Amino acid sequence: MARSLVYYAIGDVHGECDRLKRLHAAIHARHEKMHAQSDYRIVHLGDYVDRGPDSAGAVAFLMNCQAADPDRIICLRGNHEQMMIEAHDPDDTSARDMWLRNGGQETLDSYETMGLDAVPQPHLDWLESLPDIYVEDDQNLIFVHAGVDTRDYPNCRPGRRLWTRASTFFKTENWENPQLYAHTVIHGHTPTDDFFPDVHGETSRRINIDTGAVYGGRLTAVCLTGRGKPSFIYA
Repeated sequence: MARSLVYYAIGDVHGECDRLKRLHAAIHARHEKMHAQSDYRIVHLGDYVDRGPDSAGAVAFLMNCQAADPDRIICLRGNHEQMMIEAHDPDDTSARDMWLRNGGQETLDSYETMGLDAVPQPHLDWLESLPDIYVEDDQNLIFVHAGVDTRDYPNCRPGRRLWTRASTFFKTENWENPQLYAHTVIHGHTPTDDFFPDVHGETSRRINIDTGAVYGGRLTAVCLTGRGKPSFIYA
């Protein structure tokens, strides 16, 4: 009989590399103490870059983690990764301006502290390779950066999973798509007002773990065991 999987998901990092490393250490310690009999996955929900002090370090750390343990470390693309990728199109100066206005300059500064005058191509290639959603149907879990189109899921329109803040997504009581009836959607992208996770619905149908790490809040991970309510780990 296969062992059950424990899922940990981490919200928006935004260059808070030191806290990301501490959160990884806390996850491993929690898992060893409470769930050592089970295998696990760590899903990162995107927005590793921009605004914070060490985006370059965050990307390098996650690339190394995934290379060392590709079966357990899952990384999704967020809208800030998308902006960063589009900003490096030499024919699209408006995309670069948009990225720089939304925290891209801090990202470039972090690469300069590493002695680099630009984002290295392997980092851009890795970011471009990231999927925008991860679905675990056995445990009815949907991991995504911003959210889903509750009418069209799983055939969401381009960009919806990276950018949505639609009220139709946030109000789970109005979800009428049968593809979502049994699932929990775990997302970030929209910082919670009180810097605590937002668990919506009696059966935790939507869990927002963007707790504003780069705005004075905490970096949050949710632990999902398939039994009982979600629990949280902070850094």
